[in-house]
Amino acid sequence: MTFRQYIKGDRIIWAVILILFVISLLSVYSSTGSLAYKKMSGDTMYYLFRQFKFIMLGLLTIVGVHLIPFRYFNWISGIALFIAVPLLLYTLIYGKDLNEASRWLYIPGMGNRTFQPSEFAKVALILYIARVLSANQFDIDNFKGVFLKLIIAISLVCILILPANLSTAAIIFGVSFILLFVGRVPARYLMLVVLTAVVGLGLFLLVSSAMSSEGRISTWKTRIETYVSGEGDNFQATQAKVAIVRGGLLPNGPGTSTQRNLLPHPYSDFIFAIIIEEYGSIIGGLMLIILYLWLLFRTGVIVRRSKSTFAAFLAFGLALGLVFQAFVNMGVTVGLLPVTGQTLPLVSMGGTSVIFTSVSLGMILSVSWGVKKEIEMEELLESEVNEQTGNEETGQDI
Repeated sequence: MTFRQYIKGDRIIWAVILILFVISLLSVYSSTGSLAYKKMSGDTMYYLFRQFKFIMLGLLTIVGVHLIPFRYFNWISGIALFIAVPLLLYTLIYGKDLNEASRWLYIPGMGNRTFQPSEFAKVALILYIARVLSANQFDIDNFKGVFLKLIIAISLVCILILPANLSTAAIIFGVSFILLFVGRVPARYLMLVVLTAVVGLGLFLLVSSAMSSEGRISTWKTRIETYVSGEGDNFQATQAKVAIVRGGLLPNGPGTSTQRNLLPHPYSDFIFAIIIEEYGSIIGGLMLIILYLWLLFRTGVIVRRSKSTFAAFLAFGLALGLVFQAFVNMGVTVGLLPVTGQTLPLVSMGGTSVIFTSVSLGMILSVSWGVKKEIEMEELLESEVNEQTGNEETGQDI
């Protein structure tokens, strides 16, 4: 057996994945050179090799997941959400605290290695929503049997993520809402979802203020006020804009960035600024936008051809979440959105993000492979029927 026999699904999506991984290696190496030299006693290749290991693990994850028939994901959707909610609760109480936000859990037996349960929760919630919507397309008006299940799951995940990570909770809520809309949930229920979100956020802000433990709320307020007023000390956003201006339209060349030495987290939250600074707005910026939109478009083609409603909802929800996150990251970099801390999927340096993004892409490719097999089977059956019909007509003529 050759390696190509293990590669299934949409070839264009595979090409997008590989291009994004190459961009990740180039940009992570460029943005971490100075940091690695200072922290690793002159070893400027340290973070490059670290990211390369995560990319290889991500590719193995994609290959492994995409070989699983998508119907199996339907079976594990409830279990995944059942695991995700307690993990989020445990993280909120006992998680590693950084910048007044508990987002990480230590991985047992791996020293200081951590992961973000919110990344797992994203995938688990989309799996669950896809399962409930697909199983109840002919009973979608059922409030207790369908809508209540969905709103409880969405609320639990978003509420548990909200105190530490407003932007992630907002992205998850937005993707969930669009899935409900596409899944033909009645408009009155959709309005109830919006009302629940507004009331829930309001209660959270009131309770936090009353308990004199604003924590992340003060950070949110500062970022939003600075963004709206356009004034104040927003060092990250300012340095990102400088990088974009220096980049111009055409490439300056790999390794020419100066803002990597000034930007906080140039290898994760603001890696898009470094890419534009070195490769220009046309080749660096526009190419990334096209790649993410291409991923969404190809997923749309897969969804349109799919005979399974679960597969369609699953692929669409996962792709929408990845592209939504990418555009939030890029929007922050160019000053269209307040600073959020969202990474650029498959490009930013990281472990948890790369692995769970790879899981999502593996599922999308699994759906693609399943849809392709369905189409091939239909064409085979149709050709057999046509051949049999032709033989019968020939026999009658004789």
